[in-house]
This record gives sequence, structure tokens and C-alpha cells, in this order.
Amino acid sequence: MPSIKTLIRNLGPGLLFASMAIGTSHLVLSTKAGAQYGWVMVIPIILANLLKYPFFEYGIRYTTVTNTSLIEGYRNRGKAYLWLYAFITLVTTFTILAALYVVTAGLLINLFKVDGLGVSTVALGLFIFISAVLIIGRYRFLELSLKFVVSVLFLALLVTTVLVLFKGQVEPVQDFTPSPVFDEVGILFLIGLVGWMPTAVEASSWISLWTLEKQKVTQRRLPLNEALQEFNSGYYMTALLAVFFLIIGWMTLYGTQTVLSDSAVTFADQVVQLFTTHIGKWAYIFIAVSAFATMFSTCMTAHDAIARVSLDIIKHLTPEHKDYSGRKYFAIGIIGLAIVNYVVLTAFGANMGTLVALATFISFVMAPIVGYMNLKNVMSEDLPKAFHPGKGLQYLTYAGIIFLSLFALYYCWMVLF
Repeated sequence: MPSIKTLIRNLGPGLLFASMAIGTSHLVLSTKAGAQYGWVMVIPIILANLLKYPFFEYGIRYTTVTNTSLIEGYRNRGKAYLWLYAFITLVTTFTILAALYVVTAGLLINLFKVDGLGVSTVALGLFIFISAVLIIGRYRFLELSLKFVVSVLFLALLVTTVLVLFKGQVEPVQDFTPSPVFDEVGILFLIGLVGWMPTAVEASSWISLWTLEKQKVTQRRLPLNEALQEFNSGYYMTALLAVFFLIIGWMTLYGTQTVLSDSAVTFADQVVQLFTTHIGKWAYIFIAVSAFATMFSTCMTAHDAIARVSLDIIKHLTPEHKDYSGRKYFAIGIIGLAIVNYVVLTAFGANMGTLVALATFISFVMAPIVGYMNLKNVMSEDLPKAFHPGKGLQYLTYAGIIFLSLFALYYCWMVLF
């Protein structure tokens, strides 16, 4: 069993996964789950993290053993696999990143009282700053900076959770009636919570490419058990922080019948104000830092990952399979993404919700298919049989595919009919 010292040295893809996953799924959905439905929502949160685990684990397993990306594995299974994944990534490229930057810009303005600047102006500043950090520092600096950011985030959330528990649960209003979980509104909320907890399944290839980059930077390939231990540490942290956010929402908002905004920016501002009322104004900095660090780290990791994934897809779609992983192409990818998403942000700002809804729909529907594609990769001849997942993990994978398929079908029925 690898030591703690070895685990800290190996921190990388799992840490980046945690940083990327702890975004709106945690800040908004987990908090809102506790605020509207109480502690019972810990069940779907844990269930989603458990049933999606194999799909993300396979990104580490496949790449560590084969020294190739999941995307190359899709190409090996057939061009149809690769084109399907390229389509999902294309939709993500033009929607999710712009939405993340809008939310982060809004948080920066609301939480730190940056008056006089519009959301698009602040978002432009964030695009420039994060793009420069990623191009100059590349993977090594991203990993190093996120060790600091995630540590601050974890400590701030831990302090906030302890303060909330110490203060005790807020008094419910008179004649409070709990919201039903299994009516139409509750089920739609459950679908959103499970669909984005801990994150979208297509992000499994992001972990795969971070693993390759970690190997390139350190010039060392980890044994599979060490690589999985590092990933598991990040995955468990992601699940734990989801529970932290749930507890915070439950203890401070459940029973108050507070109407919470669907906008992540307004929602965060509401939550911060309620926290300071419940705990005290002195706690503002802990809550504000938690909220902003959550979204800022998600922006950084998502921007880096989508650039890497886009370049890798282009590589495997072109006949000559030219390597686009060099510094020049990476810089072009980062800048290109920033420009495209800033244009989307400014040109389609009013319809941003519709664009994100489209991306969400595609992500939900494709989740079990991507999960199946990942299973095909790790069960293929690309890996020696000794490195194939065990029976228990395979059964968990099939359970996850069935679970996500049922959710996707019900979501389609709710949206289309």
C-alpha cells in the first residue's frame, strides 16, 4: 500500500478532477438539495458518486496501463465512437465554459463588491488571466496552484460546516411542510442533481489526458495501484465536499421556505447573506472564499481540459495523426477557447440558459453511452487481462449504466413531452 508521502508526491489528476467537479453541482445543487429537501438528499448524492465511480476510474486505469488516452481508445474501437465523443465535446466547448466564466464573474462582483464593472468585463479579465496562467505555467503550475486553492477551499468549507453545526439548525417557520421529493418538481431536481454529481461522465477523458501530462512532466509512469490511490483521494474529497454543502444548506435554510434563485450568481449571494445572518458577519470571508474558490478552480481545470481534449480529438480524426500536444498548439487551443466562449458569452448572453440546457440534455442522454464506451476500452485487448477491472467493478459499471439510462430516458420524456 503506497505511503502518505507517496500519495502527496503523486497528487495530480485526482486533485484536478476534484477541483473541476466541485463546481455548480456542489455550490448550487448540493446546497439547494439540503435547503429544500433536508438530510434525505444525502442518499442520491452518495448513490450518484458510487454508481458513476467506475466510468471515471477507467480513465485512470486505461491510460496508466496503455500510456494512451481514452480518446485514442475510442478510435481503436471504431471511428463512430470517436465522432460521437467529438460531437459531445463540441457542444460542451461552446456552452459550458462560457457559463462557468459568467457564474465566476458574477460571484467575483457579488461576493467581493466589485462595483462599476459588468459581468462581461469581469469575465473578459478572467479569460485573460486564466489563459495566461495556463499557457505560461502549463500543467505543472496548474497542479501546484490547485494544491493551494483546493486546500484553501477544503479548509474554508470545513470551518463553515463546523460553524453551522455548532450554531445548530435554523428554526423552521410555523406550519412548515417539507417539499415532496417524488413530485414532478422534485424528480426534475433529482435528475439534475444525479446528472451533475460529481460531474458529467464525458469528463473521464479529461482525467485520462491529465494522467498523460503528469507522466510527461514527471517522466515517470506510476504503478496502477498508486495511480488509482491518487485518483481515489480526489474522488472521495469530491464526495465529502458535496456532503459539506448539503449540510450547510440543510442546517441554515431547511424549513425557512426561502425561495432560492436558479441563477448560481444570485443563489451564492443569497446563501452568503443567509450564512452571515445565521452565524455572524465575521464568518463572511470563509463563505465568500469557499464560493469563489469553488468556481475559479472549476474554470481553470475545465478550460485546460477542454483545450487538451479538443486537440487530442483533432489528432485522432486527422489521417496523419499529427501530435498537437506541444506548447504552441496548447496555447492556440487555450486562446481559441477563450475567444470563442467570450463571443458566445457576449452574443448569446440572453440565451445562455437555453444553450446550457441544450448541453445538459446532450450530456444526460449520452452519459450511459460514454460509460459503456469506457467499459469497452478497459475490457479490450489494449490492456492485459490482469489489468481488467474485477467482477465487482464490472457489476457496478452495469448498474451505473442501467441507472443513468433510466434517468436519461425519464429526462427525455419530461423535456420532450
